[in-house]
Amino acid sequence: MPVDVEQISALVEKRNRPVQTLIDEIERTIVGQRYMIERLLIGLLTSGHVLIEGVPGLAKSLAVDTLAQAVRLSFHRIQFTPDLLPADLIGTLIYNPREGTFAPRKGPIFANVILADEINRAPAKVQSALLEAMQERHVTIGDETYPLDDPFIVLATQNPIEQQGTYPLPEAQVDRFMLKLRVTYPTKHEERKILDRMATTRELRRVEPVIGVDDILGAREAVDSIYIDDKIKDYIVDVVHATREPDAYNLNIGRLIEYGASPRATIGLTLAAKAWAFLQGRGYVTPQDVKSIGPDVLRHRIIVSYEAEAEEMTSDDIVTQVFDHVPVP
Repeated sequence: MPVDVEQISALVEKRNRPVQTLIDEIERTIVGQRYMIERLLIGLLTSGHVLIEGVPGLAKSLAVDTLAQAVRLSFHRIQFTPDLLPADLIGTLIYNPREGTFAPRKGPIFANVILADEINRAPAKVQSALLEAMQERHVTIGDETYPLDDPFIVLATQNPIEQQGTYPLPEAQVDRFMLKLRVTYPTKHEERKILDRMATTRELRRVEPVIGVDDILGAREAVDSIYIDDKIKDYIVDVVHATREPDAYNLNIGRLIEYGASPRATIGLTLAAKAWAFLQGRGYVTPQDVKSIGPDVLRHRIIVSYEAEAEEMTSDDIVTQVFDHVPVP
C-alpha cells in the first residue's frame, strides 16, 4: 500500500502547532537548555522515560515541573533518599478497625509525570518498585494491581559528581530509560539572561497551561504515522548491531565494549527518530534524525570495558565512532 507522505506531513503540521506553543511557554521560564526541553518532549511524545544527568543548578527539576504545568498534567516530585521505602513510592494498605478491612492508600507514583530527583540515592528495593511502574505501567499494592495514569513518564535526575551516599542503578533499570541526557552549563549569553530573569526576590512568573492531554495524545498519533523507509530501519539495526559486533562493520573497538546495546535500543531509536522528525515538522524520518537523537538513546546502553576506562574512552566516544563508520543509506 503506497504511503502518502504529503498527507502525513499535513497531519504532522497540524499536530505540531500546539507542541511548538508548549515549547514557547516553557522557554518563557527556562533560559537556554533547548536540547533538554526537546528531549523531554520526545519522552512525552513516545511514552519514554528520560534520565537527566548534570551538575546541580542547571534547571533540571525546574524544566520538568514547568513541562508538567504547561501541559496540565498531574505531577509529583519524589526526592529519593537512602531511607526511602517502596511504600513511600507506590503506597500501602491501611487498616480500617471499624470495618475490619484494609484499604489501599495510593502513593505519589500515581501521576502523569514523576520527577525522580536524585534517583541513584535510593536502595535496590525502591528501584525494584519503580522498575515495575516503568516497565509494566502498573503497581502492586498487597494482592491487587493498579494501572497507572496515561500518559505516564518518569523523568529522573542524577548528579554525576557526587557519589557519596549513592547506589549504582541496576543495568536492567537503566535500560528502561529511552533517553539519557547529558546537560551542560549554559553559554555566557544565556547565563546573562538567567541573571536578568532570576536575580529577584519576587515570585517568578506562573507557568500557563497551554495545551491539554488530548493534544499530547493527538501528537502521539501523528508520531506513530510518520513514515520511515525500510533502508533507514536497516540503518538503525546496523547501528545497534555495530555496538555488539563491531568487527563486522570494520570497527576496531571490540576490546572497548563489554556489552552492546539491547533490542530496546532499536525500538527506542526508531521511536525517538520519528518524534524528532515530528518536532522538525516533517512527516518522514531521515538518517540525520537518527544521528541527531542516537547518542541519547545509546550512551547508557553500552557498557565499556576496563580497557576503555583505562584509555579514558566513554560510551559517547564509542557511539561517535559507530555513527562515523556505519554506512548511511
